[in-house]
Amino acid sequence: MKMRFCYVVFFILILSCGGNDGPGYQEPYIPNDDDPVVEKLTDTEMMDLTQKETFKYFWDFAETNSGAAKERYHPKEPTLNQNVVTTGGSGFGLMSILVGIERAYITKAEGVARLNKILGFFETADRFHGAWPHWINGSNGSVIPFSTKDNGGDLVETAFFAQGLVCVKEYFKNGTTEEKALADKANALWKGIEWDWYTQNQNALFWHWSPNYGFDINLKLRGYNEVLITYILAAASPDYSITKTVYEDGWANNGNIVSSASQYGFPLVLNHAGGSSFGGPLFFSHYSFLGLNPKNLTDQYANYWNLAVNHTKINRQYCITNPKNYVDYGADCWGLTASYSRNADGSRGYSAHSPSNDKGVISPTAAISSIPYTPAESLKVMHYLYQNKDKLLGPAGFYDAFSPHYNFWVTDTYLAIDQGPQIIMIENHRTGLLWNLFMQNTDVKNGLDKLGFNY
Repeated sequence: MKMRFCYVVFFILILSCGGNDGPGYQEPYIPNDDDPVVEKLTDTEMMDLTQKETFKYFWDFAETNSGAAKERYHPKEPTLNQNVVTTGGSGFGLMSILVGIERAYITKAEGVARLNKILGFFETADRFHGAWPHWINGSNGSVIPFSTKDNGGDLVETAFFAQGLVCVKEYFKNGTTEEKALADKANALWKGIEWDWYTQNQNALFWHWSPNYGFDINLKLRGYNEVLITYILAAASPDYSITKTVYEDGWANNGNIVSSASQYGFPLVLNHAGGSSFGGPLFFSHYSFLGLNPKNLTDQYANYWNLAVNHTKINRQYCITNPKNYVDYGADCWGLTASYSRNADGSRGYSAHSPSNDKGVISPTAAISSIPYTPAESLKVMHYLYQNKDKLLGPAGFYDAFSPHYNFWVTDTYLAIDQGPQIIMIENHRTGLLWNLFMQNTDVKNGLDKLGFNY
Protein backbone atom coordinates (compact mmCIF):
# COMPACT_ATOMS: atom_id res chain seq x y z
CA MET A 1 0.00 0.00 0.00
CA LYS A 2 1.54 3.29 -1.02
CA MET A 3 -0.33 6.54 -0.40
CA ARG A 4 2.02 8.75 1.62
CA PHE A 5 2.95 5.51 3.42
CA CYS A 6 5.13 4.62 0.43
CA TYR A 7 7.07 7.78 1.10
CA VAL A 8 7.51 6.53 4.65
CA VAL A 9 9.21 3.40 3.32
CA PHE A 10 11.86 5.50 1.62
CA PHE A 11 12.55 7.67 4.62
CA ILE A 12 12.68 4.60 6.85
CA LEU A 13 15.47 3.25 4.68
CA ILE A 14 17.57 6.38 4.99
CA LEU A 15 16.61 7.57 8.46
CA SER A 16 15.77 4.41 10.46
CA CYS A 17 12.36 5.30 11.78
CA GLY A 18 11.63 4.04 15.31
CA GLY A 19 9.07 4.03 18.08
CA ASN A 20 8.22 6.27 21.03
CA ASP A 21 10.90 5.36 23.51
CA GLY A 22 14.31 3.75 23.76
CA PRO A 23 17.90 4.76 24.48
CA GLY A 24 17.33 8.30 23.21
CA TYR A 25 14.42 9.00 25.60
CA GLN A 26 14.32 12.54 26.96
CA GLU A 27 12.34 13.83 29.88
CA PRO A 28 9.24 15.89 29.02
CA TYR A 29 9.73 19.60 28.52
CA ILE A 30 8.51 21.69 31.47
CA PRO A 31 7.90 25.40 30.84
CA ASN A 32 9.70 27.78 33.19
CA ASP A 33 9.80 31.49 34.02
CA ASP A 34 12.75 32.05 31.71
CA ASP A 35 10.71 31.19 28.61
CA PRO A 36 10.21 34.31 26.45
CA VAL A 37 6.88 36.12 26.57
CA VAL A 38 5.45 36.49 23.06
CA GLU A 39 2.83 39.13 22.32
CA LYS A 40 -0.31 37.47 21.00
CA LEU A 41 -1.37 38.23 17.44
CA THR A 42 -4.93 38.70 16.25
CA ASP A 43 -6.36 35.87 14.18
CA THR A 44 -5.94 37.95 11.02
CA GLU A 45 -2.34 38.75 11.88
CA MET A 46 -1.74 35.09 12.62
CA MET A 47 -2.99 33.99 9.20
CA ASP A 48 -1.07 36.80 7.51
CA LEU A 49 2.18 35.78 9.16
CA THR A 50 1.76 32.08 8.47
CA GLN A 51 1.00 32.59 4.79
CA LYS A 52 3.76 35.14 4.22
CA GLU A 53 6.46 33.13 5.99
CA THR A 54 5.43 29.84 4.39
CA PHE A 55 5.44 31.42 0.93
CA LYS A 56 9.21 31.80 1.24
CA TYR A 57 9.60 28.04 0.85
CA PHE A 58 8.40 28.24 -2.76
CA TRP A 59 9.93 31.61 -3.61
CA ASP A 60 13.16 32.18 -1.72
CA PHE A 61 14.18 28.54 -1.38
CA ALA A 62 13.02 27.08 -4.72
CA GLU A 63 15.37 24.93 -6.81
CA THR A 64 17.65 27.38 -8.59
CA ASN A 65 17.67 26.15 -12.19
CA SER A 66 13.99 25.21 -12.56
CA GLY A 67 12.33 27.59 -10.13
CA ALA A 68 10.26 24.61 -8.97
CA ALA A 69 9.82 23.30 -5.44
CA LYS A 70 12.58 21.31 -3.80
CA GLU A 71 11.52 18.08 -2.13
CA ARG A 72 12.98 19.36 1.15
CA TYR A 73 14.87 22.28 2.60
CA HIS A 74 17.14 22.02 5.64
CA PRO A 75 18.31 25.52 6.65
CA LYS A 76 21.39 24.15 8.42
CA GLU A 77 22.24 21.95 5.40
CA PRO A 78 21.12 24.11 2.45
CA THR A 79 22.99 22.01 -0.13
CA LEU A 80 21.26 18.78 0.92
CA ASN A 81 19.35 17.42 -2.10
CA GLN A 82 19.41 20.96 -3.46
CA ASN A 83 18.54 19.86 -7.02
CA VAL A 84 15.79 17.36 -6.15
CA VAL A 85 12.53 18.77 -7.52
CA THR A 86 9.26 17.28 -6.32
CA THR A 87 6.44 17.07 -8.87
CA GLY A 88 3.54 17.15 -6.43
CA GLY A 89 5.14 19.80 -4.25
CA SER A 90 5.75 21.90 -7.36
CA GLY A 91 2.02 21.77 -8.07
CA PHE A 92 1.45 23.14 -4.57
CA GLY A 93 4.08 25.75 -5.39
CA LEU A 94 2.17 26.92 -8.48
CA MET A 95 -0.88 27.55 -6.34
CA SER A 96 1.19 29.24 -3.63
CA ILE A 97 2.63 31.67 -6.18
CA LEU A 98 -0.92 32.68 -7.14
CA VAL A 99 -1.56 33.39 -3.46
CA GLY A 100 1.68 35.37 -3.36
CA ILE A 101 0.47 37.56 -6.21
CA GLU A 102 -2.92 38.12 -4.58
CA ARG A 103 -1.33 38.93 -1.22
CA ALA A 104 1.23 41.26 -2.87
CA TYR A 105 4.24 39.31 -1.63
CA ILE A 106 5.39 39.54 -5.25
CA THR A 107 4.20 41.48 -8.29
CA LYS A 108 2.17 39.81 -10.99
CA ALA A 109 5.09 40.30 -13.40
CA GLU A 110 7.42 38.49 -10.98
CA GLY A 111 4.91 35.69 -10.62
CA VAL A 112 4.48 35.32 -14.38
CA ALA A 113 8.25 35.17 -14.88
CA ARG A 114 8.70 32.47 -12.23
CA LEU A 115 5.73 30.45 -13.48
CA ASN A 116 7.05 30.57 -17.04
CA LYS A 117 10.38 29.28 -15.76
CA ILE A 118 8.73 26.40 -13.89
CA LEU A 119 6.43 25.41 -16.74
CA GLY A 120 9.28 25.64 -19.23
CA PHE A 121 11.22 23.21 -17.06
CA PHE A 122 8.34 20.74 -16.88
CA GLU A 123 7.80 20.99 -20.64
CA THR A 124 11.20 19.42 -21.27
CA ALA A 125 11.49 17.22 -18.17
CA ASP A 126 11.16 13.43 -18.43
CA ARG A 127 7.58 12.24 -18.91
CA PHE A 128 6.17 8.75 -19.16
CA HIS A 129 2.94 8.55 -21.15
CA GLY A 130 2.40 12.14 -20.11
CA ALA A 131 3.04 11.62 -16.39
CA TRP A 132 6.00 13.12 -14.59
CA PRO A 133 8.10 11.17 -12.07
CA HIS A 134 7.92 11.71 -8.34
CA TRP A 135 11.35 13.36 -8.29
CA ILE A 136 13.13 15.25 -11.08
CA ASN A 137 16.70 16.50 -11.30
CA GLY A 138 16.35 20.28 -11.38
CA SER A 139 19.63 20.60 -13.25
CA ASN A 140 18.60 18.65 -16.36
CA GLY A 141 14.99 17.47 -16.05
CA SER A 142 15.85 13.77 -15.77
CA VAL A 143 14.03 11.35 -13.49
CA ILE A 144 15.50 10.67 -10.05
CA PRO A 145 14.25 7.22 -8.97
CA PHE A 146 12.11 7.30 -5.85
CA SER A 147 12.80 3.59 -5.47
CA THR A 148 14.17 0.87 -7.73
CA LYS A 149 10.94 0.29 -9.63
CA ASP A 150 9.57 3.79 -9.14
CA ASN A 151 11.74 5.38 -11.84
CA GLY A 152 9.03 6.43 -14.27
CA GLY A 153 5.62 8.05 -14.19
CA ASP A 154 3.94 8.78 -10.85
CA LEU A 155 0.29 9.47 -11.62
CA VAL A 156 -0.64 10.85 -8.20
CA GLU A 157 2.26 13.30 -8.00
CA THR A 158 1.33 14.25 -11.56
CA ALA A 159 -2.27 14.88 -10.49
CA PHE A 160 -1.10 17.23 -7.73
CA PHE A 161 0.94 19.14 -10.29
CA ALA A 162 -1.97 19.18 -12.76
CA GLN A 163 -4.27 20.59 -10.06
CA GLY A 164 -1.91 23.57 -9.89
CA LEU A 165 -1.73 23.84 -13.68
CA VAL A 166 -5.51 24.13 -13.91
CA CYS A 167 -5.46 26.99 -11.39
CA VAL A 168 -2.69 28.78 -13.30
CA LYS A 169 -4.67 28.43 -16.53
CA GLU A 170 -7.78 29.91 -14.98
CA TYR A 171 -5.94 32.73 -13.20
CA PHE A 172 -4.28 34.10 -16.35
CA LYS A 173 -6.63 33.11 -19.17
CA ASN A 174 -8.13 36.60 -19.55
CA GLY A 175 -4.96 38.57 -18.96
CA THR A 176 -2.34 40.20 -21.14
CA THR A 177 -0.88 38.49 -24.20
CA GLU A 178 1.96 37.13 -22.08
CA GLU A 179 -0.44 35.96 -19.38
CA LYS A 180 -2.69 34.24 -21.91
CA ALA A 181 0.35 32.44 -23.35
CA LEU A 182 1.21 31.23 -19.85
CA ALA A 183 -2.37 30.02 -19.39
CA ASP A 184 -2.20 28.15 -22.71
CA LYS A 185 1.08 26.52 -21.69
CA ALA A 186 -0.40 25.32 -18.38
CA ASN A 187 -3.48 24.03 -20.17
CA ALA A 188 -1.45 22.09 -22.75
CA LEU A 189 0.77 20.53 -20.10
CA TRP A 190 -2.02 18.98 -18.06
CA LYS A 191 -3.97 17.90 -21.14
CA GLY A 192 -0.97 15.87 -22.31
CA ILE A 193 -1.28 13.41 -19.41
CA GLU A 194 -2.40 9.98 -20.66
CA TRP A 195 -4.66 9.11 -17.73
CA ASP A 196 -6.49 6.28 -19.49
CA TRP A 197 -3.21 4.52 -20.29
CA TYR A 198 -2.59 4.18 -16.55
CA THR A 199 -5.62 1.89 -16.24
CA GLN A 200 -3.85 -1.08 -17.91
CA ASN A 201 -7.28 -1.57 -19.57
CA GLN A 202 -8.72 -2.38 -16.15
CA ASN A 203 -11.36 -0.57 -14.13
CA ALA A 204 -8.92 1.30 -11.93
CA LEU A 205 -6.07 3.77 -12.16
CA PHE A 206 -2.59 2.58 -11.24
CA TRP A 207 0.03 4.67 -9.47
CA HIS A 208 3.25 3.93 -11.38
CA TRP A 209 4.72 2.95 -14.68
CA SER A 210 8.42 2.38 -15.30
CA PRO A 211 10.19 2.10 -18.67
CA ASN A 212 12.23 -0.71 -17.14
CA TYR A 213 9.69 -2.48 -14.92
CA GLY A 214 6.35 -1.59 -16.52
CA PHE A 215 3.47 -1.83 -14.05
CA ASP A 216 5.34 -4.19 -11.73
CA ILE A 217 4.47 -2.12 -8.62
CA ASN A 218 0.84 -2.73 -9.62
CA LEU A 219 -0.69 -0.39 -7.04
CA LYS A 220 -4.33 0.52 -7.62
CA LEU A 221 -5.51 3.97 -6.59
CA ARG A 222 -8.20 3.15 -4.07
CA GLY A 223 -9.74 5.48 -1.46
CA TYR A 224 -10.26 6.97 0.96
CA ASN A 225 -6.87 8.65 0.85
CA GLU A 226 -5.25 11.52 -1.04
CA VAL A 227 -5.88 10.21 -4.58
CA LEU A 228 -9.42 11.44 -5.30
CA ILE A 229 -8.04 14.34 -7.36
CA THR A 230 -6.40 11.82 -9.71
CA TYR A 231 -9.76 10.32 -10.69
CA ILE A 232 -11.39 13.77 -11.04
CA LEU A 233 -8.71 15.00 -13.42
CA ALA A 234 -8.62 11.70 -15.29
CA ALA A 235 -12.35 12.01 -15.94
CA ALA A 236 -11.90 15.68 -16.88
CA SER A 237 -9.26 15.04 -19.54
CA PRO A 238 -10.61 15.83 -23.03
CA ASP A 239 -8.33 13.37 -24.82
CA TYR A 240 -7.38 10.68 -22.27
CA SER A 241 -10.47 10.36 -20.12
CA ILE A 242 -11.54 7.41 -17.98
CA THR A 243 -15.03 5.96 -17.67
CA LYS A 244 -17.25 6.26 -14.63
CA THR A 245 -16.79 2.53 -14.06
CA VAL A 246 -13.06 3.08 -13.50
CA TYR A 247 -13.97 5.50 -10.71
CA GLU A 248 -16.60 3.23 -9.19
CA ASP A 249 -14.54 0.05 -9.27
CA GLY A 250 -11.18 1.72 -8.59
CA TRP A 251 -11.53 4.64 -6.19
CA ALA A 252 -14.75 3.36 -4.58
CA ASN A 253 -13.76 -0.33 -4.54
CA ASN A 254 -17.12 -1.39 -5.98
CA GLY A 255 -18.92 0.54 -3.24
CA ASN A 256 -16.94 -1.01 -0.40
CA ILE A 257 -15.43 2.40 0.35
CA VAL A 258 -18.51 3.37 2.40
CA SER A 259 -18.16 3.15 6.18
CA SER A 260 -20.74 3.01 8.95
CA ALA A 261 -18.15 3.55 11.69
CA SER A 262 -18.09 6.54 14.04
CA GLN A 263 -15.52 7.87 16.50
CA TYR A 264 -16.23 10.35 19.30
CA GLY A 265 -19.69 10.74 17.76
CA PHE A 266 -18.33 11.76 14.34
CA PRO A 267 -19.21 9.42 11.43
CA LEU A 268 -16.14 8.33 9.48
CA VAL A 269 -18.26 8.37 6.25
CA LEU A 270 -15.72 6.40 4.16
CA ASN A 271 -13.23 3.67 5.01
CA HIS A 272 -9.78 5.20 5.25
CA ALA A 273 -6.86 3.43 3.62
CA GLY A 274 -4.97 1.60 6.33
CA GLY A 275 -8.18 0.48 8.01
CA SER A 276 -8.16 2.71 11.10
CA SER A 277 -11.55 3.55 12.60
CA PHE A 278 -9.93 6.82 13.77
CA GLY A 279 -9.13 7.88 10.22
CA GLY A 280 -5.81 8.15 8.46
CA PRO A 281 -3.23 10.95 8.50
CA LEU A 282 -4.80 14.36 7.91
CA PHE A 283 -3.14 14.84 4.52
CA PHE A 284 -5.85 12.49 3.20
CA SER A 285 -8.22 15.47 3.53
CA HIS A 286 -5.79 18.12 2.27
CA TYR A 287 -4.04 17.25 -0.99
CA SER A 288 -7.07 16.55 -3.20
CA PHE A 289 -8.96 19.51 -1.78
CA LEU A 290 -6.42 22.25 -2.44
CA GLY A 291 -8.25 23.02 -5.68
CA LEU A 292 -11.22 20.65 -5.55
CA ASN A 293 -13.75 22.33 -3.28
CA PRO A 294 -15.30 19.83 -0.85
CA LYS A 295 -18.08 22.24 0.11
CA ASN A 296 -21.32 20.90 -1.38
CA LEU A 297 -19.33 18.09 -3.05
CA THR A 298 -21.30 14.86 -2.99
CA ASP A 299 -21.62 11.66 -4.97
CA GLN A 300 -23.28 8.32 -4.38
CA TYR A 301 -20.72 7.48 -1.68
CA ALA A 302 -20.16 10.55 0.46
CA ASN A 303 -20.70 14.14 1.39
CA TYR A 304 -17.04 15.13 1.10
CA TRP A 305 -17.32 18.20 3.29
CA ASN A 306 -18.73 16.16 6.16
CA LEU A 307 -16.05 13.57 5.52
CA ALA A 308 -13.18 16.07 5.76
CA VAL A 309 -14.63 17.93 8.75
CA ASN A 310 -15.25 14.71 10.68
CA HIS A 311 -11.81 13.35 9.79
CA THR A 312 -10.26 16.50 11.25
CA LYS A 313 -12.42 16.53 14.37
CA ILE A 314 -11.66 12.87 15.10
CA ASN A 315 -7.93 13.56 14.78
CA ARG A 316 -8.23 16.57 17.08
CA GLN A 317 -10.38 14.77 19.67
CA TYR A 318 -7.92 11.89 19.75
CA CYS A 319 -5.17 14.35 20.70
CA ILE A 320 -7.39 15.92 23.37
CA THR A 321 -8.24 12.49 24.79
CA ASN A 322 -4.50 11.74 24.60
CA PRO A 323 -4.52 8.03 25.49
CA LYS A 324 -0.70 7.90 25.55
CA ASN A 325 -0.43 10.90 27.89
CA TYR A 326 1.92 12.95 25.75
CA VAL A 327 2.92 16.33 27.14
CA ASP A 328 0.96 19.33 25.80
CA TYR A 329 -1.45 17.34 23.60
CA GLY A 330 -4.77 19.15 23.78
CA ALA A 331 -7.11 21.71 22.28
CA ASP A 332 -4.25 24.04 21.25
CA CYS A 333 -1.67 21.38 20.34
CA TRP A 334 -3.03 18.73 18.00
CA GLY A 335 -2.62 17.43 14.48
CA LEU A 336 -1.28 14.09 13.27
CA THR A 337 -0.19 13.61 9.68
CA ALA A 338 2.78 12.47 7.58
CA SER A 339 5.91 14.50 8.27
CA TYR A 340 9.39 14.26 9.60
CA SER A 341 9.39 12.42 12.89
CA ARG A 342 11.45 11.56 15.95
CA ASN A 343 13.16 8.17 16.02
CA ALA A 344 13.47 6.16 19.20
CA ASP A 345 17.10 7.25 19.58
CA GLY A 346 16.18 10.91 19.25
CA SER A 347 17.30 11.27 15.65
CA ARG A 348 15.16 12.54 12.79
CA GLY A 349 13.03 10.09 10.82
CA TYR A 350 9.77 10.16 8.90
CA SER A 351 6.34 8.72 9.67
CA ALA A 352 2.71 8.93 8.61
CA HIS A 353 1.41 9.99 12.01
CA SER A 354 -2.23 9.27 12.81
CA PRO A 355 -4.23 8.13 15.84
CA SER A 356 -3.21 4.55 15.03
CA ASN A 357 0.44 5.62 14.58
CA ASP A 358 0.94 8.18 17.32
CA LYS A 359 4.59 8.84 18.21
CA GLY A 360 4.04 11.96 20.28
CA VAL A 361 4.97 14.13 17.29
CA ILE A 362 2.81 17.05 16.16
CA SER A 363 3.02 18.26 12.54
CA PRO A 364 2.04 21.95 12.20
CA THR A 365 0.70 21.35 8.67
CA ALA A 366 -1.97 19.02 10.07
CA ALA A 367 -4.02 21.61 11.96
CA ILE A 368 -3.01 24.63 9.87
CA SER A 369 -4.04 23.01 6.57
CA SER A 370 -7.33 21.92 8.18
CA ILE A 371 -8.40 25.53 8.80
CA PRO A 372 -11.35 25.44 6.35
CA TYR A 373 -12.78 22.49 8.31
CA THR A 374 -12.01 23.66 11.85
CA PRO A 375 -11.24 27.41 11.70
CA ALA A 376 -11.34 28.28 15.39
CA GLU A 377 -9.64 25.06 16.42
CA SER A 378 -6.88 25.41 13.82
CA LEU A 379 -6.21 29.01 14.82
CA LYS A 380 -5.70 27.91 18.41
CA VAL A 381 -2.88 25.68 17.20
CA MET A 382 -1.38 28.47 15.11
CA HIS A 383 -1.34 30.74 18.17
CA TYR A 384 0.31 27.97 20.21
CA LEU A 385 2.97 27.58 17.53
CA TYR A 386 3.58 31.32 17.51
CA GLN A 387 3.88 31.47 21.28
CA ASN A 388 6.70 28.97 20.83
CA LYS A 389 8.14 30.75 17.80
CA ASP A 390 11.66 30.81 19.24
CA LYS A 391 11.68 27.04 18.78
CA LEU A 392 9.21 26.51 15.94
CA LEU A 393 9.31 29.43 13.49
CA GLY A 394 12.11 29.33 10.95
CA PRO A 395 13.05 30.97 7.64
CA ALA A 396 10.20 29.34 5.67
CA GLY A 397 7.36 29.15 8.17
CA PHE A 398 6.79 26.78 11.04
CA TYR A 399 9.17 23.82 11.11
CA ASP A 400 7.89 20.45 9.94
CA ALA A 401 7.44 18.60 13.23
CA PHE A 402 8.00 18.82 16.98
CA SER A 403 7.32 16.97 20.22
CA PRO A 404 6.82 18.76 23.53
CA HIS A 405 6.92 15.35 25.20
CA TYR A 406 10.56 14.77 24.35
CA ASN A 407 12.03 17.93 25.86
CA PHE A 408 10.42 19.95 23.06
CA TRP A 409 12.24 18.11 20.31
CA VAL A 410 12.04 20.00 16.99
CA THR A 411 13.18 19.08 13.50
CA ASP A 412 14.29 22.41 12.05
CA THR A 413 13.54 21.25 8.50
CA TYR A 414 10.87 21.59 5.81
CA LEU A 415 9.07 19.46 3.21
CA ALA A 416 7.28 20.92 0.18
CA ILE A 417 4.22 18.71 0.57
CA ASP A 418 3.74 19.99 4.13
CA GLN A 419 4.37 23.70 3.53
CA GLY A 420 2.21 24.05 0.42
CA PRO A 421 -1.16 23.05 1.89
CA GLN A 422 -0.77 25.60 4.68
CA ILE A 423 -0.65 28.72 2.52
CA ILE A 424 -3.22 27.30 0.08
CA MET A 425 -5.81 26.16 2.60
CA ILE A 426 -5.56 29.35 4.64
CA GLU A 427 -6.31 31.23 1.41
CA ASN A 428 -9.22 28.95 0.59
CA HIS A 429 -10.58 29.62 4.07
CA ARG A 430 -10.16 33.37 3.66
CA THR A 431 -11.19 33.98 0.05
CA GLY A 432 -11.78 30.64 -1.69
CA LEU A 433 -9.18 31.66 -4.31
CA LEU A 434 -7.88 28.25 -5.40
CA TRP A 435 -11.25 26.55 -4.97
CA ASN A 436 -12.89 29.16 -7.19
CA LEU A 437 -10.22 28.90 -9.88
CA PHE A 438 -10.22 25.12 -10.06
CA MET A 439 -13.99 24.66 -9.86
CA GLN A 440 -14.72 27.18 -12.63
CA ASN A 441 -12.67 25.19 -15.15
CA THR A 442 -14.91 23.77 -17.88
CA ASP A 443 -13.02 20.49 -18.17
CA VAL A 444 -13.14 19.96 -14.41
CA LYS A 445 -16.89 20.51 -14.43
CA ASN A 446 -17.24 17.99 -17.25
CA GLY A 447 -15.24 15.45 -15.27
CA LEU A 448 -17.32 15.94 -12.14
CA ASP A 449 -20.51 15.61 -14.19
CA LYS A 450 -19.22 12.46 -15.83
CA LEU A 451 -18.57 10.81 -12.46
CA GLY A 452 -21.95 11.80 -11.05
CA PHE A 453 -20.88 14.49 -8.58
CA ASN A 454 -23.04 17.29 -7.27
CA TYR A 455 -21.08 20.44 -6.49
